[in-house]
Formats: sequence, C-alpha cells, structure tokens
Amino acid sequence: MTTVRKLLESKEFSGNITIDASQTVLDAIRLMAEAHVGAVLLTERNRIVGIFTERDYLTKGELEGRVAKNTKLKDVMTPQMMTVTMDTSVEKCAALMRQYRIRHLPVVENDQLVGLVSMRDVMAVVLENKDSEIRGLENYIMGSGFQS
Repeated sequence: MTTVRKLLESKEFSGNITIDASQTVLDAIRLMAEAHVGAVLLTERNRIVGIFTERDYLTKGELEGRVAKNTKLKDVMTPQMMTVTMDTSVEKCAALMRQYRIRHLPVVENDQLVGLVSMRDVMAVVLENKDSEIRGLENYIMGSGFQS
C-alpha cells in the first residue's frame, strides 16, 4: 500500500503554491500558469484558509460574470477542504476524490500544510501499483505451470 508520504517523496515538484486570499483571481491564474499547477492554496496571515482551482475560476468566476482582475480570491475560493495525512493511502485519496468530486487534496500533519496531491499524482501511483500487481500475478501463473 503506497502512502501519501511515498507519493510526495517521489514527486518532482514538492513545493506548495500559496497566495494571499486578498489578491485577485488574475494574480492566482498567473501564478498557476507559471507553476504549471491547477490549484493554489489561499492564506490569510500565513494560515491556509481555502483553495482556488481551475474549476473555481470557471464556475465561480467566468460563468457568474466576474472579471478576474477585479475579483478577490476570498470571494470565489473553496473554504472547506478535504485533507489527508502523510499516512493516508493513495487508494483512500482516490476514493475521497471520487466521493467529493475534487481533484486536489492538501496534506496536513500537526496542523501544518506539508504538501498537495492532485488526482494526476494519485492516479499515476494507483496505475503503477496495478501494473506491478498484474506483473506479479502473471509471474505467479507462469511459474505455477498453468497453461491457458
């Protein structure tokens, strides 16, 4: 069972992208584009207060007629976030993402943000684990003399 800890250790980029909630949506979009990420965590007085994602931009911004350069992030952020810990399995992450229809999970330990995992991160590990399991089963079958 692969954990979030192992996933974060293997990620190429492990920094946390944060921006102050009082900044504009345009500021966040620029930051997300520069970092090639789909979500940023929002802070107030150095404390995480929400998340802003590409989906938030579409559904709470453009579709509601807001202008990115005039809209504060705190007005369109998602304040309630589902979080995981370093010991959470990637399978549990996938289940939470499916259940809550989300694509990003902040990783928290001792009330401190330690990372952010995306659906892409989780699915890559899940698929890798399934491939490994299939290879193991194939080797078992071939080694047992079973003929198909």
